[in-house]
Amino acid sequence: MHIITAIITAPGPGGGKIRCSIKRVCYSVVRQATDFFLTGKKKAGRSMNIYQELKARGFIYQETDSAAIEKNLNTGNVTFYVGFDPTGNSLHVGHLLPVMAMRLLQKAGHIPVVLVGGATAQIGDPSGRSTARNMLSKEMVAENAECLRQQLARFITLENGKAHFVNNNDWFKDLQLLDFLRDIGSRFSVNRMLAQESVKQRLENGLSYLEFSYSLLQGYDFYHLNKTLNCTMELGGQDQWGNMVAGTELIRRMSDERCEVHCLTIPLLMNPATGQKFGKSIGGASVWLDVERTSVFDYYQFWRNSDDGMVEELLCKFALDIPVEEAHELVQSGNINRAKEILAYEATKLAHGEAEAAKAYVQAGIKFGFADPENKVATTSSIRNVSADSAVELPTVNFTADRFEGEGMWIAQLIVECGLAKSTSDARRLVQGNAVSIDGEKITDVKYTLTSANVKAKFLLKTGKKNFKQVVIA
Repeated sequence: MHIITAIITAPGPGGGKIRCSIKRVCYSVVRQATDFFLTGKKKAGRSMNIYQELKARGFIYQETDSAAIEKNLNTGNVTFYVGFDPTGNSLHVGHLLPVMAMRLLQKAGHIPVVLVGGATAQIGDPSGRSTARNMLSKEMVAENAECLRQQLARFITLENGKAHFVNNNDWFKDLQLLDFLRDIGSRFSVNRMLAQESVKQRLENGLSYLEFSYSLLQGYDFYHLNKTLNCTMELGGQDQWGNMVAGTELIRRMSDERCEVHCLTIPLLMNPATGQKFGKSIGGASVWLDVERTSVFDYYQFWRNSDDGMVEELLCKFALDIPVEEAHELVQSGNINRAKEILAYEATKLAHGEAEAAKAYVQAGIKFGFADPENKVATTSSIRNVSADSAVELPTVNFTADRFEGEGMWIAQLIVECGLAKSTSDARRLVQGNAVSIDGEKITDVKYTLTSANVKAKFLLKTGKKNFKQVVIA
């Protein structure tokens, strides 16, 4: 319990002064005041408007006009776009920041335009790269675009006019080169393009004209979407700023009347533990949304193994059903592993659905242990409704009941037959090392025998934290 004492001095009768003290005993007030005055951040609450929520969750890095963007987002339904180049047949975790921002904006009533760069992917964006991308065939790009559409549909609603899904190849494929250079190229300054960070970083190693022209194509995308869908805002990563501003300038130069358009970039998310862009596993491999490349369990575990120092930020950005203030409270709860479980569950729920998230949570809990089996940490996450004994597919070994009659089965023999040790000698060492348990109860007697009198029809046999089998006796 904290106490605030405020001393108020005011004029009194006859010119004297009155001093009084006011004491408030209120933990929540103290914490909000501390957040505001010491860190410069107001505690984000449910009454935030959408712009304030984007800011509180850390989605805003650069913006053309913050006041105008906030006003537009709070006074009407803004059509905005995010571009994705289909250079592969799956998104990975590193792609998800703008997807999360897009989801937030759509839930607030705004209309996303998902642009798949069927044309620009054939060139390759030089932003954030030290070398040129591999060239892809038109057929491969089209196939990748359809895969991305299916994956993005998990995060935003594409039906009933709530979003648009477009492919820039539809308007670039019939565009004549001379017409494009005359009408669009004449409105771009080469000096301005050379000043872009994405270009300057590549000039030393070499930059082809093909890649250099990418900024013109991305700018034209914004112009086309503004003209056809009244799209007035573009979202993208911070390394896209130069290309995005080029689009706003092109629209103003091409419009007969004043046209208000804006762009907003999202900060890059770096993993302090690896120094790499967030989205890579410990081994450096990308974590994919495609279950053929990254299983749901591995996807869950990627989030579950997040660096402690990133958990609050990741909750804010990738667990959008968790209020901002709750993300702070979870990290401050004293049980950081429960916060990680909630992060992993919520992130997996968005990418793969609630049923798959629950299954991964239970499987991980059985394998490695649950951080908060009694649900002591308060949360609004639906993880609180998932019980540890939920039915999931576990690696199972079946035995007939007669194997446990009479003298029964020696624990070391059971371990070997379940494939958890190569020999009974290895199994004995596991027991002696206090590494064996049945339904959470340690087995320390190397002579322990399972019989029909002490064995259940189904139980979980574990050797260490990572190896386990479900044993079923029928």
